Amino acid sequence: MLPNVLTLSRIFSIPLIVACFYVDGFFSHLIATILFIIACATDFFDGYLARQWKQVSAFGRFLDPVADKLLVSTILLMLSGVGIISGIHLIAATIILAREIIVSGLRQFMAEMKVRVPVTRYAKWKTAMQMSSIACLLFSAMFPETPTIHQLGLFLLWIAVFMTVFTGVRYMKFGAVKIANEIESQD
Repeated sequence: MLPNVLTLSRIFSIPLIVACFYVDGFFSHLIATILFIIACATDFFDGYLARQWKQVSAFGRFLDPVADKLLVSTILLMLSGVGIISGIHLIAATIILAREIIVSGLRQFMAEMKVRVPVTRYAKWKTAMQMSSIACLLFSAMFPETPTIHQLGLFLLWIAVFMTVFTGVRYMKFGAVKIANEIESQD
């Protein structure tokens, strides 16, 4: 029960974080950063607690990646909208968004085939890298006179892109094998 509440809290934090983008000033950036970091922490704790308390559920397996994708995608869009992510770095944000949509579509397609697409360790690392880069970029908005934090966030964003592409390709290969096996079994 609590793990699902933590996952839902991550989703419900998104509008609060977005609202902070519409209020200028140090404290709104601070609140957005703190809320984002708390939301990221719930990503760790919901899965950890679900496993420890043996409360892993189909609903939780569905909701956790959805919450991650909503959080990361929304904040990437907001960071792009206010110019914290700009120029060539918009390509990085676009690649991340595209991969998340593609993998979500693959998961949906595979579910219709009654095939579960497990979350890999690499995908968890990818999510952690995405969240780390976003946290740095949010933090950098509080200290615009310190470009090092912003540059670190952008550097981590590109690392996240490589991890995003790597895991996306792995999921697509997994899906292709399952689809080929399904077609073969129908012949």
